[in-house]
Amino acid sequence: MYKIFIVEDDFTISNQIKMQIDSWGYESKIVSDFQNVVSEFIEYSPSLVLLDISLPFFNGYHWCEEIRKISKVPIIFISSASDNMNIVMAIQYGADDFIAKPFDLQVLTAKIQAVLRRTYNFGKESQLIEHRGAVLKSDETVLVYNNNKISLTKNEVRILQTLLENKNKVVSRESLMEKLWETYSFVDENTLTVNITRLRKKLSENGLDDFIVTKKGIGYMVN
Repeated sequence: MYKIFIVEDDFTISNQIKMQIDSWGYESKIVSDFQNVVSEFIEYSPSLVLLDISLPFFNGYHWCEEIRKISKVPIIFISSASDNMNIVMAIQYGADDFIAKPFDLQVLTAKIQAVLRRTYNFGKESQLIEHRGAVLKSDETVLVYNNNKISLTKNEVRILQTLLENKNKVVSRESLMEKLWETYSFVDENTLTVNITRLRKKLSENGLDDFIVTKKGIGYMVN
């Protein structure tokens, strides 16, 4: 199911949008903390963002730029500031479309559907997992931290994704090897150790020391 993240401070408008989106079978969420839009974006991991320009604390251009640092998710600006300059700025900051207020909810829905078709008909939705300020983008095989992209192998992505999906839990070596068995007919203990060691080195070189902790005789967990 596609998920739509609504960043709009006029709650009459945002609730109308949510009701319309939900009636079409999509899932939606209205931002609750305008100081931490990116944190909510990461936690919700939406398929598309609807973003106003005039917002409390920081404007929509700021949040569009911040989201673009970690994600290629489609962004549609919705704003009454629909002069050519604002439309051009929105596109330059990374928006996929711009809809001027006031708008017809049916037109908005059609625009959302068109952007979703263009974006996801040729690939899977992006999945984001965040921990300690680091964001795993499994579909791009990278970990983003401090605006740096750490390239990962597919094995490293599988290991890190499994650990991040089980935060605050110890993941056994057997469970991690099963993840690697999905692509290899056999993976021995040494292969897992080599992958963990190489992954830890990459993380440490990029400022993420002790990101993966060993629980002796049991397995590993993210710290």
